[in-house]
Amino acid sequence: MIGLVMAAGASRRLRPETDHMPKALLPVDGESTILDLGLRNLAAVGIADVVVLVGYAAATVADRVPALERRHGVALELVHNARAEEWNNAYSLWLAREHFGRGVLLINGDTVHPVSVERTLLAARDGACDLILALDDVKELAAEEMKVTLGPHGRLSRISKQLEPAGADGEYIGASLIEPRAAAALAAALESTWRRDPGLYYEDGYQELADRGGVVVAARIGVVDWVEVDDHRDLRRARTIASRC
Repeated sequence: MIGLVMAAGASRRLRPETDHMPKALLPVDGESTILDLGLRNLAAVGIADVVVLVGYAAATVADRVPALERRHGVALELVHNARAEEWNNAYSLWLAREHFGRGVLLINGDTVHPVSVERTLLAARDGACDLILALDDVKELAAEEMKVTLGPHGRLSRISKQLEPAGADGEYIGASLIEPRAAAALAAALESTWRRDPGLYYEDGYQELADRGGVVVAARIGVVDWVEVDDHRDLRRARTIASRC
């Protein structure tokens, strides 16, 4: 199994800090960045090969690859999305499709969370699922969150920011496990998604996979301090959380 970090997008709400770098490179614990924390978590669960999806300010990530590899004991491969500032991340994830067959532990490059999340995903593997989503079913939901509803047998019914908070089972926190058996089906679902609308999220590709019969389930992470860094308030919280991770 490999790790995969989604770090291609630009973050306009975090300017001027992100004028010349992706938010994955923002420091959150001394000199340690969001990307550092993600790579540390992946290494802690035994993952040595990591793909990083880059796009906006990709050269700033490429320049740090040797130091990141030494620091975390991982081998990094960059996959570049030349359309990252125009299209959304369903297309980004599709670009990494040749790696899906190895099995993927995916994390968003703007999320700060403890390694317990990765451990929860790995522990949830049962040989019958195609895709496992890390789900926070404790946090109070609002309009911006990527909300999830589950159907019979705990399988994914809907995943969307557009769902009503009151009817959702929780929030997808930006970490998931793609089983090797799902490689071809997920690649096809993502391609269908971005070709339908290049502004769609990779989570819309997950929905497409579920709609086509893929077995998509959720693993509840319990009471965990985590944050998706979208703005300066989130960044301040990330720095508080990262100091305890």
